[in-house]
Amino acid sequence: MDLSFNQIEVNLRNYYFLLSSLVTVYYWVRIIFIPKLDLPKIGYWGIGLINIILSIQLIGRWINSGHFPLSGLYESLLFLAWSVSFIYLFIERFIKNEFVGVIISPFLLCLLTFTEFSLPNELQMTQPLVPALQSNWLFMHVSVMIVSYASLLIGSLISIIYLALNSQQLNNSISDSLLIFDNLSYRTIGIGFCFLTLGILSGAVWANETWGTYWSWDPKETWALITWLTFAIYLHTRLLYGWDGQKSAILGSCGFVLIWVCYLGVNLLGKGLHTYGFLSS
Repeated sequence: MDLSFNQIEVNLRNYYFLLSSLVTVYYWVRIIFIPKLDLPKIGYWGIGLINIILSIQLIGRWINSGHFPLSGLYESLLFLAWSVSFIYLFIERFIKNEFVGVIISPFLLCLLTFTEFSLPNELQMTQPLVPALQSNWLFMHVSVMIVSYASLLIGSLISIIYLALNSQQLNNSISDSLLIFDNLSYRTIGIGFCFLTLGILSGAVWANETWGTYWSWDPKETWALITWLTFAIYLHTRLLYGWDGQKSAILGSCGFVLIWVCYLGVNLLGKGLHTYGFLSS
């Protein structure tokens, strides 16, 4: 990696880490202490600025490496953070409610913290693509999968918000918010499920080109299927059996764990064909 770009990237990391910390503090203070005070959308613009900084970093790595920055765990985590921030901007603008930011902002902060401070330096450096990744399917498959993870994670987090509020004694204003969160979780998970389906199908086609088989029951493929089935059951029970509210939110919340097992768990163990793992030899 060029030394000048390396220094620029360090500065960009400092900026979005500081911003994500401030945005998290803002949302918690805003909702807990001054919920009725009319303020400018400081959190919204803060997350928008984080998204822009992440965009600059990803584009810089793209130019520096000569390929779209999705070839390793570090870059995929950056793209996941970018996707989460991008999707959240639409959510807050759509529902005109900052409450979701109370859980999304610390999630984004934790995601960026893990990305920057938990991965060894060698995994953060741009590397030439291995032969298996030198394909146009890299952008198609991996980007769609990461966007699906981001959407499903946000939908699952909103389900967790619903369960947390539902466990409290409700007044009319909170009851109205519950309906909004239940519907928002359903719509966000529905969008994520469509992307996940497309990602699995494109991965199967790419696998056939690379390994000569559409499906090999690799750990990553198996957990992707488990995740897909879980959210398929979530959508099926809502559409055909009228599940909503708490039952649906419990199932959506379980999906949060499954996504992380599918995305990070099997990768970090360093097993299978889909590994970015740094625990492997």
